[in-house]
Amino acid sequence: MAKTAERYVCQSCGAVASKWSGRCAACGEWNSLSEEPLSAGPPRGLDAGKGREIPLQSLRARAGEAEPRSASGIAEFDRVCGGGLVPGSAVLIGGDPGIGKSTLLLQAVAALAKLGRRCAYISGEEAPQQVRMRANRLGLADADVELAAATSVRDIIATLDRSDAPHVVVIDSVQTMYLDNLESAPGTVSQVRGSAQELIRLAKRRDMCLLLVGHVTKEGQIAGPRVLEHMVDTVLYFEGERGHQFRILRAVKNRFGATDEIGVFEMTDAGLMEVSNPSALFLANRSGDVSGSAVFAGLEGTRPVLVEIQALVAPSPPGTPRRTVVGWDSGRLAMVLAVLDARCGLALAGHDVYLNVAGGLRIGEPAADLAVAAALVSSLTDVPLPAETVLFGEVSLSGEVRPVNQADQRLKEAAKLGFTRAFTPPSPKRRKPPLAVDEVRQLREMVAHFTSRAAQERRAG
Repeated sequence: MAKTAERYVCQSCGAVASKWSGRCAACGEWNSLSEEPLSAGPPRGLDAGKGREIPLQSLRARAGEAEPRSASGIAEFDRVCGGGLVPGSAVLIGGDPGIGKSTLLLQAVAALAKLGRRCAYISGEEAPQQVRMRANRLGLADADVELAAATSVRDIIATLDRSDAPHVVVIDSVQTMYLDNLESAPGTVSQVRGSAQELIRLAKRRDMCLLLVGHVTKEGQIAGPRVLEHMVDTVLYFEGERGHQFRILRAVKNRFGATDEIGVFEMTDAGLMEVSNPSALFLANRSGDVSGSAVFAGLEGTRPVLVEIQALVAPSPPGTPRRTVVGWDSGRLAMVLAVLDARCGLALAGHDVYLNVAGGLRIGEPAADLAVAAALVSSLTDVPLPAETVLFGEVSLSGEVRPVNQADQRLKEAAKLGFTRAFTPPSPKRRKPPLAVDEVRQLREMVAHFTSRAAQERRAG
């Protein structure tokens, strides 16, 4: 009989240690090492048994063979997935509790079922009756979707591993699944990794699309081993604020489409509704005559999105000034503040700074630097930007405003929404813009615009 040896596995990153310690040496997480049994028997070599020969296929596509996809009809969901769901693929969807992951997937499989696709929804957290209650609230009571409540991967595979397997299967959630040949509890690193591996293997074998719901940690990352994101074909994050009606579905990995694509939804009493023009919705309640507000012409994947950036610069009491950021990188804000201080002569070190991206959207591209700087200077000088003005451009440490990609597409979207003026980096190859463009080469040029207007208002007053 093989002896059992002890090992300790980090439940945050999956690192293995030979003895317990209070902190994981790989990821630095505290109290995350958990004991798991390990068989100490000698591993069998590859010469112990002969493997079977696998068939090799040509990379060239066959004549008349098109890429198979199943479009749900929910345009925002299909956009993020690259045009639809690919048979045999595995999609991992993560998000905060209560953000709407289960609602979105239930609406997606109901739409696919109406198009003639066989769909199954397997929940490890709810009973079938609870799923039916949610479907009734969403107006999906007549959807032909098969329901089940199960957490045993062995039972799920025995149910689905047949010739007439469903086209799309939802597992809600992968952290509740368990393999009975592993002694660890559901939700641990080994159980999540092993359960996902078996389910993905089934999906590839039966050519079904597997949709896995994943819980997230307090840092916003999908709980479980990091290898889980490498195992699946697509990783989607569902973002949004609890008290806000907007929800953002963002692709961070997609083997069958573009990454960094987003889909915008609005949470209503009838479920998640698509937002076909998110720019108009993000700017719906904007007031154009308020200082500290700037409109950024951004790009999310292939879609231009206009969003309002709000800033408040206030005198700070003695001590360390506060820097509060919502929807943008705090390190990027510190860099812009340093450039305004060192290159433009603005004394911001003794001020509290608050920055917010309206609508619950998170911006990651450096093209927002110029809009953020404009909002900060506008708040500091109490001079509002002209109402119909957009900005974009990357700011370097020297104070230079550098070009960004897809500038013409950003300007076209701004003109479509009624904007008449734009502050942009210089571009020698720009086509005839659809609106008036002020090229900004140095950040101090834009600061001079605000300070001169502030001086004029003081003289007029």
